[in-house]
Amino acid sequence: MSDTLPDRLSTDPSSPYYDADILARNVGVRFKGEEKTNVDEYCVSEGWVRLAVGNSRDRHGKQLTVKLKGEVEPYFRAD
Repeated sequence: MSDTLPDRLSTDPSSPYYDADILARNVGVRFKGEEKTNVDEYCVSEGWVRLAVGNSRDRHGKQLTVKLKGEVEPYFRAD
């Protein structure tokens, strides 16, 4: 497996951008230079992240998210 992360990655199994193999390698995301632990999805080329908002759920039971724009830097965490 390569050490390069995809341009777009999601933690939602129903998303076409979900990749369990990559997520199992402990992916971290820095957004605007700050470590974020509640990232649901990111896109490097478009410069945005989706962050989970509290414990609120939508009518389908999925966690509510907010989309923020800025510099996104995904990386593999060292264990």
